[in-house]
Amino acid sequence: MYYLYLLLCADNSLYTGITDDIKNRLAVHQSGKGSKYVRSRLPVKLIYQEEQSDKSTALKRELEVKSWSRTEKIARLGLGGVS
Repeated sequence: MYYLYLLLCADNSLYTGITDDIKNRLAVHQSGKGSKYVRSRLPVKLIYQEEQSDKSTALKRELEVKSWSRTEKIARLGLGGVS
């Protein structure tokens, strides 16, 4: 099982990624040892996750979501609390 996830960063930007262990990946991000993008925008908050059946499907979904604008991500993923 893989997961697509979105983080809300301290600068109010959104970060999209995939993982097979969401709890561990979030801990890595929070510790500052995750992606370079997130490292400079701590702290982060997990605001969305969805299950994917395998890595290939998760990667395709990640590319799809990353192609959307911020406004589209908020609307299409039901992130009403994010402005």
